[in-house]
Amino acid sequence: MNWLKQQVAHVAGTQEPIYGPAAVQSVAKQAETTPYTELQPQDLRWTAMESTCVETQTFYLMADSGHIGMAQVIYSNVAGIRTTCQFNTKVFYPDRKIPNLWSSDALDAYGFDERKLSFYADGCAVTLSEDATSYSVKSAVNEESIINITVSRTAPGFQVGTNGKSFFGTDSQHPWGSMRHAFWPRCHVEGSIITKQGDIDFKGRGLFIHALQGMKPHHAAAKWNFVNFQSPTYSAIMMEYTTPPSYGSTVVNVGGIAKDGEIICAGAANSAQHTEIKGDPENEWPEPGAARFLWSGKTDAGKTVNAELGGSLGQRLDRIDVMEKVPGFVKTLYAPQQKWELKIRLDGEEKAEEGILFSEATFIS
Repeated sequence: MNWLKQQVAHVAGTQEPIYGPAAVQSVAKQAETTPYTELQPQDLRWTAMESTCVETQTFYLMADSGHIGMAQVIYSNVAGIRTTCQFNTKVFYPDRKIPNLWSSDALDAYGFDERKLSFYADGCAVTLSEDATSYSVKSAVNEESIINITVSRTAPGFQVGTNGKSFFGTDSQHPWGSMRHAFWPRCHVEGSIITKQGDIDFKGRGLFIHALQGMKPHHAAAKWNFVNFQSPTYSAIMMEYTTPPSYGSTVVNVGGIAKDGEIICAGAANSAQHTEIKGDPENEWPEPGAARFLWSGKTDAGKTVNAELGGSLGQRLDRIDVMEKVPGFVKTLYAPQQKWELKIRLDGEEKAEEGILFSEATFIS
């Protein structure tokens, strides 16, 4: 009966029944024995499910010039009936005197290479190199944001647990949904985005995330926290989501700390805390004014690692309302970006380093 109720909600898009936290098999369980595994080329394959899903490859860019950017491919399937692909571009300007650039374009004639490691469409290609250490991202689908960048990992990629997946369903042997994230936490970026305001050199640092939501996104998560911190020595990344009440408002957090050539620690023993709520008078969402992000884990050698970012989030860079005219399904993003200090304690020795933080808080009802 639970399966039948879920299928009705799945097709109709309605709110799901209350299954409780036992209906989530969190990746944190895998992480108890296997905190993380390093990514192999096959872990970067597109799944391209033939049932309801949203699969993305997202490249977060932090230019030496102060520009912040994002390039993203979205593969979306609705109930196995309709599949679409989209290419999104976002640019934040360092002085904020120029409005943020946002491009979102439907892709035609999309497909994959034989191994499903590279994606292509008319005017767009996201290609993994033969040695699986870099992506070439090219897009000319929108004349306002012509992209030609290369993102090369400088640290190993990882997924939490053995496969990076949390599963949803009352029968753990036959789940009806899933969530997966795979990361290249520390990357070098070369190339540019050509805009009508001029060419932007995006030489700098980057983060790559391959994500798969194997169910309706608003059924899997009610809110999200995302952290991307990059400094000269360290990269600290975190993705946290809280399920809707139908799955017991369960919190799942995956992330890690890396430096060139090495994952310092990674796993599910992390947390995101909003230490101050200033709110948003326009839509009553609890916009955070300050936050604290914590990582905890062990090195491969078994040494204890604890890391912390904390402080005021400052003035937000942007707010995005998705489907704002549809009651009960409003998604708002806040993306502050500023200099923060990462404090990292490794085997009792503490170090601190300033870097750039890009964070998002997302609320879905």
